[in-house]
Amino acid sequence: MTDTTRPDDGGEAVSDEEVDEVLQEIERKRSLTGWAVVLVALIGISFSVFQMWLAAKGFVLSISLPGAGDVVFASLQLLQINAVHVSFGLILTFLLYPGSTGDGPLSRRCIALGSLVDEKLGPEHPVSRAVHAVGDALAWVFLDRDMDRVTPSDFVFIALSVLSAAYFITDFDEIQRMRALGVQRGRPIQEVFTFLEPIAGLLGPLADTSYAFVLGVLGVLLVLEATRRAISLWLMVIVAAFVVYARFGVLIPQDAAYVGVLSIPELSWPSIIQNLWYNTENGVFGIPVTVSVQFIYIFILFGAFLEMSGAGQWFIDLAYGATGTRKGGPAKASILASGFMGTISGSSIANTVTTGAFTIPLMKRSGYSPEFSGGVEASASSGGQILPPVMGAAAFLIVQYTATPFADVIVVATIPAIVFFFGVWVMVHFEAVKENIGGLDPSELVDLRSHFRSGWFYLVPLGLLLYYLIIERLSVARSAWFTLIAIGALTTLVAAYSDETRGRLGAVFGVLFGASLLSQFLFGAGVLAALAGDGTGAQSIVDAFSATIGDLGTLLILSGVLTLITKPRLDSPLLSFDNAVDDAAETTADAVGRPDLASNGLYRLGVFLGKSMESGARTAVPVVIAVAAAGIIPGVISVSGLGPNLVSLITAVAGGSLVLLLVVTAFSSIILGMGMPTTVTYIILVSLLAPALTAFGVPLLAAHLFILYFGVIADITPPVAVAAYAASGVAKSDAFETGIEAFSLSLNKAIVPFAFIVTPGIILLRRNPDAATLDVGDKYRVVGTADLLDIGYAIPEILIPVIGVFLGVVALAATVIGFAYAPVSRGERAAFAFSSLLLMAPGLAVSGTYDILGLVGLAGGEMTVLLDIALRGVGFALFLFLMAKNRQRGGDPAVRSGTAEPA
Repeated sequence: MTDTTRPDDGGEAVSDEEVDEVLQEIERKRSLTGWAVVLVALIGISFSVFQMWLAAKGFVLSISLPGAGDVVFASLQLLQINAVHVSFGLILTFLLYPGSTGDGPLSRRCIALGSLVDEKLGPEHPVSRAVHAVGDALAWVFLDRDMDRVTPSDFVFIALSVLSAAYFITDFDEIQRMRALGVQRGRPIQEVFTFLEPIAGLLGPLADTSYAFVLGVLGVLLVLEATRRAISLWLMVIVAAFVVYARFGVLIPQDAAYVGVLSIPELSWPSIIQNLWYNTENGVFGIPVTVSVQFIYIFILFGAFLEMSGAGQWFIDLAYGATGTRKGGPAKASILASGFMGTISGSSIANTVTTGAFTIPLMKRSGYSPEFSGGVEASASSGGQILPPVMGAAAFLIVQYTATPFADVIVVATIPAIVFFFGVWVMVHFEAVKENIGGLDPSELVDLRSHFRSGWFYLVPLGLLLYYLIIERLSVARSAWFTLIAIGALTTLVAAYSDETRGRLGAVFGVLFGASLLSQFLFGAGVLAALAGDGTGAQSIVDAFSATIGDLGTLLILSGVLTLITKPRLDSPLLSFDNAVDDAAETTADAVGRPDLASNGLYRLGVFLGKSMESGARTAVPVVIAVAAAGIIPGVISVSGLGPNLVSLITAVAGGSLVLLLVVTAFSSIILGMGMPTTVTYIILVSLLAPALTAFGVPLLAAHLFILYFGVIADITPPVAVAAYAASGVAKSDAFETGIEAFSLSLNKAIVPFAFIVTPGIILLRRNPDAATLDVGDKYRVVGTADLLDIGYAIPEILIPVIGVFLGVVALAATVIGFAYAPVSRGERAAFAFSSLLLMAPGLAVSGTYDILGLVGLAGGEMTVLLDIALRGVGFALFLFLMAKNRQRGGDPAVRSGTAEPA
């Protein structure tokens, strides 16, 4: 390790309190205490239990009881389940996020009014006292200045959210009738709440208004308010504008220049509310929320269980053990650790802060600048959302919107994701060579062999997930559910394991397994079911063994629990729960007056289970609200018939140029995505721009992946750059400069999408031979083994472009860092950039040239495979020449120690 540590305190560790402060500043969540924390925990655990029940049982909420069989609590429809899902999100939003802290424009004006009245009339004047009394009452109802209390207005919003969900559960027959008759044909309020009949005359217009319509209006408003709190005012305004447009878009003259295509048929408010609130095809409970119910939440829960089990720190230590001693090792380890954790969490901000609390100080201590350290962490963490197999939440939206199997989405997304992380790796290596930054001392790192031996079980859930998804081809929800069971079983097993208990643990498991096998063989049911007389009769030993293996997770959990009961004070040598679990165990044990419980293995296991479910719910809240709000936009587009007109407008603006359309889409994604979750950006832009891209012949999956990539880039693009801002809080660096570094390190993430649009072979897509007769979504397919063995196709359209992309990101790294083996001059940077373009996306340069020629009236041409290979060859030759020249200069110590010119 070098001694180039910068003088700004570089290596100081970041405490949990500092991490919480950074997240608090960015996410603006309340710091609740007392009963409010308990309430949030109970609701969050209930939310997770509901979702786990759905994953295990489907839409029929039931439980199997020995002697009673399946006891059904409810059989719900998709609309009901989506409504309950969103209601959970709304309730937690109003508990966790303040409506106002008193620093908004309305609050400031109210305060100024009170000061003005005091100045004019004096503080003791009756009018002044009345104004202050009203102001204090409003503050008590709405304001949460210290972000630590739930206000009365929040409870009103929570009650309305519960009321809305209850209507879907108790009056679903009426909702189904209204689908045919219209929402205005529902019962009025006084017929629903009969105690209001005597005062129906006092209800005014509400007495003749459908209760369903009122609830629909309130529901949409609640979603908008929750969006303002949990996401941003900007998104709320965008969504609200679409709702207003649905009602008043008819006023746009059809013959108006350019905007005439935005004119839509007249829609009444009841029609709009019915389509936005009582519909699973579009609107609040449309496809995005359905995806959240079926896929996103369960994977967020999967990530929460994995994180709370201690896997996060284990993978960080693994990454440092594998790369920490290399040149620039801390930054390379950050790339590996942050990429892995980012793909599970799906949140660039949370992953940047939590992982960065460990990685950023080490990068600073090794010699990287604070801005560069924060940029590396933000870049790698945001890249986690494009890294298979989980890819955050957006991958599941791609599955739903494109009707593509999840395994195919993983295949398509793998190469560009690897290219991105490889590109960042090369950049941090060049920076390390330029600044002479070494690695960490081996004594500071774990021994890989012993580290694997003590934590191999953390890899099992990931392996099982891939097995279920790709080999068994199970549904995403079932795969995630089985993997959750595996995490629970492994955690319980490891928690009960030690040198002292391993014999006992093995014996307990053997007895349970043998008893279950015998029961299945003799009675065709498990032990408890057989004792209750629920068996189906004797079966073959093979079937009995298969049924017992199917219950393996349950048997492992029981074995661990029974072992922990016999050894409650066991301190597992292998398992190290996340600090949040240990803190929760101590806090709850103190709260019940039994501090000794904090060291009880079984109690800590129960706390782990509850904390994982609560953490999953807290993480899911902004995602649930985001997809609910964003679903309104495609809902408006669908109900208004705007879609085809919008495609025509975008195509006309692009002027027939695919390059221009791609650039417009990229900038739109970045601008819209600033400060917003990637899922929101993806949903909105897929609705607006994806049809226009596919109309140009772009493969459907490539178009969706293109939009996703630029939505992710928005997290690290100045001036907003929320992930970079979070990293700067941990790195104690300049936020804007950190954003510049993060964006520079992620430049290949901006070029690779253009590359796979013009050369779909890079993402393993091949055009169908009979594409002319097929629908847009069927024109391309994921390549198979036969395609890879087709040398005439695989070499020119897959192998050469993929190699070109990998070499291109190396050339791009030399351009950005200004260093390879030696400093790179301005002219060489330009040459490296040109070679990078030719290596990665020659079709982009050719198409752009043809577009320019078309503007001046000259005929263009067509991009052929031969021309593509020739241009990549030119780029390769230029790249080799530049690298050889730079390496030769790097042999001269006087030249090598020079400083690269600034970009």
